[in-house]
Amino acid sequence: MTLSLGLILLVSVIVHEVAHGYAADYLGDSTPRAMGRLSLNPLVHMDWLGSVLLPMLMIVSGASVWLGWAKPVPVNSRNFRNPSRDMMLVALAGPVSNLVLAWLASLGLKIIPLWAGVGDVTAAIVICQQAIVINSGLMVFNLIPIPPLDGSKILLHWASPSIREMVYRIEPYGFALIFMLAYLGVLMPIIRMFMIPLVRMFL
Repeated sequence: MTLSLGLILLVSVIVHEVAHGYAADYLGDSTPRAMGRLSLNPLVHMDWLGSVLLPMLMIVSGASVWLGWAKPVPVNSRNFRNPSRDMMLVALAGPVSNLVLAWLASLGLKIIPLWAGVGDVTAAIVICQQAIVINSGLMVFNLIPIPPLDGSKILLHWASPSIREMVYRIEPYGFALIFMLAYLGVLMPIIRMFMIPLVRMFL
């Protein structure tokens, strides 16, 4: 089922980025559309680190939760009527798309057994379960308030000036901070703490 995990992760991160693009487009910024980022074509969104290298490392290490990301969708906040609020909504669209995918997979778990008389549905059930786990993990991971994750952009809308200044200062080191937390064994326990209740709800 390694292949199915990889395909589910790929589809999930692409849908996540396309959701950002459509949200920005709806709110008045045509940049994602102009750059062809409203497409579901994987090649348009491929990020070698988040879409290829990180998943491969997770396969080799036998990680229990798979995470990754696609190339961020370019957004120009100057095209929004309310830049702070609209950037927050665009950021929120990604995790919400993963929540919707997890919900659809949960719906599949209820519908697929009704077809049991037609043939073996074990593989389809396992794929739905994997989709729930992966999308729950992606949602929680992206809501972590560390730049450039979506959680930092959501936080910026609500934060005090001092917190905003702190977020802006750590932004250049965001990826390094995320990998450091992962290396220290802190990142996955945080993700699991919020992810497991979600998974249990959907299963």
